Amino acid sequence: MPRTLTYFVADVHLGLDVQDPADRERRFVSFLKSIPADRTAALYLLGDVWDFWYEYRDVVPKGYARVFSALMDLMDAGVDVYFFQGNHDVWTYSYFEELGMKKLVQPACVTIGGKVFCLGHGDGLGPVPSGYRFLRRIFHCRLLQVLFSMLHPWIAFRLGNSWSKHNRLARHEEYVYKGASEPLTVFAERYSAEHHVDYFIFGHYHSGISMKLSSGAEMFILKDWMNSSPYLYFDGISITGGYCQNNE
Repeated sequence: MPRTLTYFVADVHLGLDVQDPADRERRFVSFLKSIPADRTAALYLLGDVWDFWYEYRDVVPKGYARVFSALMDLMDAGVDVYFFQGNHDVWTYSYFEELGMKKLVQPACVTIGGKVFCLGHGDGLGPVPSGYRFLRRIFHCRLLQVLFSMLHPWIAFRLGNSWSKHNRLARHEEYVYKGASEPLTVFAERYSAEHHVDYFIFGHYHSGISMKLSSGAEMFILKDWMNSSPYLYFDGISITGGYCQNNE
């Protein structure tokens, strides 16, 4: 049977102590198990699947055994699993690759079924405020990462989780996407003016967005998993949005 399906998901924020984190993890595992492995070519994790992830050379966060088990079942069945670092799970170094996942750096253009997809988490793309660019540089600074690794994991994870609890999701604030003036839209418009792209797919903004760009390309932004289980899939012809209803 030909593998014609490709799935996209973002912003699950596993581990965020908001609403019911255990249920959110169950829903995500249920989604992974619902993917028809015999008909699926790839799964793209578009960042912030984990709310806070930091791995040391010899230590990785505990938990998520069922998540990794479901991902490895897909890979064992022949599904390619790709991941992007988000602004919450940026500190991934080698563990995901050791499990068999493949890391991509945004913006990444891939051809699927003859269509060109531009993919990424979405943070830092376009003319974003200088303050946020400075924060991203701090998070991606290798020297600061090494210094942070010198902290005992007991301290490091409490600092990281404490920071995560102050984000927008923890404050129950819903972001209103600004459309054409949004930095991500500006990026996509400029990029598609110089490169042929059929679809842009991102996360980060926690808003379910579907819009047509002036180039004719379509841009999708995936909503977060706080209250539902959103994902997109491409069947070789068109993109469809879905919600995983099985919460077993």
